[in-house]
Amino acid sequence: MDNFMLWTIFLYTALCFSIYQGQEIQEFPPTFLKVSKNLPLQRLLVEWDVSDFAHKFELEMVFDIQVSRTEEMNVVWTEYYNTTLSKLKKTLHWSWDSELPLECMSHSVRIRSMVNDERFSKLWSRWSQWETVLGLDTSDDNTPYIFPEDKVVEEGSNVTFCCIGGKDSRIEYLLFNYTDYYYPDSNTSQQNMVITMKKVLHAEVPGIPVFCKISGKENKKYSATLLFVGKPPYEPEDISCDTRDIKTLTCTWNPGKNTYLYGAHSTKYHLFERFSQKTFCYQETAHYLEPIHCSWAIDQQMIYNLTLTAQNPLGKRSANFVLDVAHRVHPYPPSDLSVEHMKATEVSLYWRMQPKYKAIKLLCQIENRHPSGQVELHNSSPVQSNSYPHLTLGGLQPFTYYNFRMRCGAASHFWKWSEWSKTLRVRTNEAAPSGKLDVWREVTPVLGGRNVTLFWKPLPDFRANGGDISFEITWEKLKKASELEHISISALQNSTTISIDNHSYKISVAARNNINSSLPSVMIISRATDNGAEEKVDRTDLEEERVNGTVDGIYISWKATNAFDGYIVDWCNFPRSQHCDFQWKRFDFNTSSCFIKSAAFMPGVRYNFRVYGSLANEDFFLGKKVGYTKELAPRLNPQGEIAEMTSHTVTVTWDSYPVNESQPGFIRGYHVYVKTMEEECSLKGSAKHALSDGSVLCKYTIENPEEKRYVVKDLMPETTYALAVKAYTGGGETPIDAYINVDTLHDSKIYLPVLLVIIPFVVITAVCFWKIKWVKDCCYPEIPNPNKSQVLSFNGLKLNSEAVLKLSDCIPDTVVLENTSEANTLQLRSHGTILESESKVINPSWVYFIQNEVGNLMCTQSAPEACTSFENLAYSSQTALGSSLYQNLWMSEKSEPQLSILLYQPQHYIEILSEDTVTSLREITEREGSLRYISQMEVPRSEAKLSDLPHFTEPIEHSSYKIQTVLGSELVTSTSDEGIQSQDSSTSSNSTALLLPGRH
Repeated sequence: MDNFMLWTIFLYTALCFSIYQGQEIQEFPPTFLKVSKNLPLQRLLVEWDVSDFAHKFELEMVFDIQVSRTEEMNVVWTEYYNTTLSKLKKTLHWSWDSELPLECMSHSVRIRSMVNDERFSKLWSRWSQWETVLGLDTSDDNTPYIFPEDKVVEEGSNVTFCCIGGKDSRIEYLLFNYTDYYYPDSNTSQQNMVITMKKVLHAEVPGIPVFCKISGKENKKYSATLLFVGKPPYEPEDISCDTRDIKTLTCTWNPGKNTYLYGAHSTKYHLFERFSQKTFCYQETAHYLEPIHCSWAIDQQMIYNLTLTAQNPLGKRSANFVLDVAHRVHPYPPSDLSVEHMKATEVSLYWRMQPKYKAIKLLCQIENRHPSGQVELHNSSPVQSNSYPHLTLGGLQPFTYYNFRMRCGAASHFWKWSEWSKTLRVRTNEAAPSGKLDVWREVTPVLGGRNVTLFWKPLPDFRANGGDISFEITWEKLKKASELEHISISALQNSTTISIDNHSYKISVAARNNINSSLPSVMIISRATDNGAEEKVDRTDLEEERVNGTVDGIYISWKATNAFDGYIVDWCNFPRSQHCDFQWKRFDFNTSSCFIKSAAFMPGVRYNFRVYGSLANEDFFLGKKVGYTKELAPRLNPQGEIAEMTSHTVTVTWDSYPVNESQPGFIRGYHVYVKTMEEECSLKGSAKHALSDGSVLCKYTIENPEEKRYVVKDLMPETTYALAVKAYTGGGETPIDAYINVDTLHDSKIYLPVLLVIIPFVVITAVCFWKIKWVKDCCYPEIPNPNKSQVLSFNGLKLNSEAVLKLSDCIPDTVVLENTSEANTLQLRSHGTILESESKVINPSWVYFIQNEVGNLMCTQSAPEACTSFENLAYSSQTALGSSLYQNLWMSEKSEPQLSILLYQPQHYIEILSEDTVTSLREITEREGSLRYISQMEVPRSEAKLSDLPHFTEPIEHSSYKIQTVLGSELVTSTSDEGIQSQDSSTSSNSTALLLPGRH
């Protein structure tokens, strides 16, 4: 036996030495490799071992582990596993969680090792053989599958699904949550399909459905699974444990936020007590918003160390706390609350409490809720829970309803109040009214006295303190003994009217109930004067003042003095209604302004406020204020009427337009709008006003609301205008909806200058028409052709006949030259209108036409020369003629009384032949354009008979004849002897020719 032991030791020593010597080539490859899978956890479990020698030396080793899939052995995972071997020869273990369900594909594992020791060389051993666990992809089963099945994942994770079609089947598509379709890759086998969903989100319903559509030889099939997406559990919140009766302990907590996992995957809670090592309850979340309760019976243990754990498939959370039961007492609410010993101002309350079997000291609190909503809390002294305690409350109002309720809590180590008890409603007893009424009045003068309307309302400190309220009103004269008058008014009324005479009166108003009356409120009505008005009261002669208003109310101010102990402001909430809801408000003596607010105030309504000063129950009128909360534009437009109109002005009036309280604002003035046909504003003194449609009006502003007449000036005559009158307030004015059309008159002044021109023209025209012949001969003589003139031909002229002299028959018979001292030579040319003179005419020559026995005129001459005929001298120089175109016609008789001699004296023609006026032919030719023709076609009084010519018994030296261009319509005039004598001297020096028509 000893030899055997020695031999063994020798061999072990030799082996160790040989190992130490050959450490550089020593390897310890893995052995006994075994691979399995945990499908619920989708985990590969790997086991292996190494040689015993490695365990004996407790070597530190490194193992290189590889995981592969599919037949091609694609490596999907590599990991280095470090461990130190043990002499106990324990098997080595390693695990790997697969993202791809292990059922989908076959997985293989191989391992190699390396000694991580300085005594050995660091060389990897050879790889072990692949150890494979098969998946369903290698099965010959025709059943389709989809994996993972009903997997629970955390929100935001990546999930890989695989679909296995089975033998002789083909996958068409994979459907995720009824919305997303995925199709297999055409380059891969269509019997298996793998798809990865990234960052999946939770669904509002439990489980997201996933379908795999598979088609085979026989029929089409579906394979489906559910994916549960949620969150790990949250730490429990608001953990609270207490006892109500020292018998049972109850813990309550809130589960926290929603994990979106329900049913079998919902969060589970369990409460573990460390001292007793007991688990008191298991609870499951019904809804994340509902608190969770856990209760258990209390034995002798009073202190607990508790751990509350919340767990679901994605994780777990815990919370620890310690409690003392004596410090966690939460009593039940009091019961049987009642009232005893009730008075007008106090009550006594009684109640019962729990627990009764184990008395503890409780502190109770009473809530007193007033009718106004005010809440008072009263605490009682500590009482035993098994007693019948009570509490007396004072300071209450008589005849008032109160609501009482109670709650209690532990007097020692207070934890929390119990719930409130049931409410008890109590009414206190009656008492006499307290406080005073606020009384005001309105005085109206009537025949023989006054009517006083009294108003009252309770002051803030007034209390009726009972039922059957009525108001007692009494009044009496102040300065004269009189009987006290009295009336009683129902509580349903707050006003009444009494009649008094003109004396001063004292009026009292008090409230009365079944117990007694309140203190009276007194006011004094001053004496009235003979005309019925009150002295020193309601001075209506004061001018009203406008006040400013806002949407919330109206601001009023007055001048405060030391003469009064207070002020009163009254008004009507509805001034346009018969029942105006009369209101008033009192203010202290040092107040000089107020802001009146009322829910009844409406925009566009004028409110009247009267301010009074109060002194010793007597009131004095200080002033009247009027205002609006908000002024609106006038509802009614002024009815404009045209009062007066001229060619340049239009006067418009609107006398009937009211400016009183019926208006929705203070009438500040008026706007007169004028619209022209051109729709442009050019009227002087107006402002342009543009309408919404782009047209422009002329606007005139009248700032005086009492002025209801306006004259629009500077208008155009006989022009159409459209006028509109609008009233405006602080709220503006309404749009223009109607116009007054007006046509201005014609302007007579425009026609005055025209009339001043036309009337004389008409008069002159009438005169000229009346004397048309004369005007024509003076201004526009007929100009005949001298070459065709037959003025010297008197053919057809007959004496004592009714025939009218014809111009064509006017042919001169003879020409008699008289008093010719020297020969004259005249060369007359009619066609060329040229006159040449060979000699000067020194003395005038006269030509006489003498009627013979037959009736013909004979030409005689002063000289024995024969009569010479000459052509008509029709033209003469206008310059030589000048302005005197008169010619003289003389008629003389020598020896025969019946012989009339007609002499024609062409004065200006003879001037042409005189020495001073003879011009050369050249000069006359140059002035040919200025020659004026003097007509000789018409014989004076062509319609006169020759026998009608006047005859004188005595010879007449001269007879004057004026040319027709100057004489007008009467071309032949007879003059008296005086006229002839006056003309003789002026014409004696001029040569004269007598031309008379003769018969041939």
